[in-house]
Amino acid sequence: MAELLNVSGVSAGTEGKPILHGIDLTVGEGECHVLMGPNGAGKSTLGHVIMGDPTYRVTSGSINFAGADLTDASADKRSLAGIFLSYQAPVEVPGVPLYSFLRTICQMRPELKTTARKFRKRVGEIADQLDLDQSFLMRELNVGFSGGEKKKIEMLQLLLLQPKLAILDETDSGLDVDALGVVSRGIAAFREQCDGALIVITHNTRILERLDVDKTHVMVKGHMMAEGPASLISKIDANGFGAYEQMAVEKGYIAAAGAAPAEEADA
Repeated sequence: MAELLNVSGVSAGTEGKPILHGIDLTVGEGECHVLMGPNGAGKSTLGHVIMGDPTYRVTSGSINFAGADLTDASADKRSLAGIFLSYQAPVEVPGVPLYSFLRTICQMRPELKTTARKFRKRVGEIADQLDLDQSFLMRELNVGFSGGEKKKIEMLQLLLLQPKLAILDETDSGLDVDALGVVSRGIAAFREQCDGALIVITHNTRILERLDVDKTHVMVKGHMMAEGPASLISKIDANGFGAYEQMAVEKGYIAAAGAAPAEEADA
């Protein structure tokens, strides 16, 4: 399978605070990868760094996507190249109707441009697929939405934009059973209809039950500690991250008591 994403030796952090340390990650076209680790592992930071979040600065290494070096590219350029990031807590954007937001994004992507009538039909079909009341399309983006509704909106964007790579950051966080079911259906639909690659960032295994996972990665305190097959997920589910944290202690990444010696990674 052709390589889609190659993160090579990436170290990154915020001003004066190193978070990621020499991260390597390769994702092939159409593959599903799971990124796991305890709180403070740096999982979300890695997702944001791949997306080009200006909050973080890459101090070494490179990020290549679909054959192009995107290490210094802005987040909007990465989005147009086909990278999608869902947030743990999607922001509210007062004054911007959801429908207008979606229409504007699609008009910026030549492969997604279509007539207003076809666009309206397509958005309506996806909303129905996700059990999302179409009246939400006329509301301000995420303003007053519940956590589950915000996640449905992200799934709507995912299916509409059809990215080459979707990074789902703790998408199952705080969802009830019904909302989790809708999100799971959205992810399954993306895999079936778009054939895009997927990186699922989580410390919980609930959302992984219906996914056909190709590789599992484990992070501790900003270091990549392990890579393995899908079976690694069930081992983590049964035994937790203790063995990987001990490995990090033995490598000198964290102190024996479990605290970072001088550097701490974000969740």
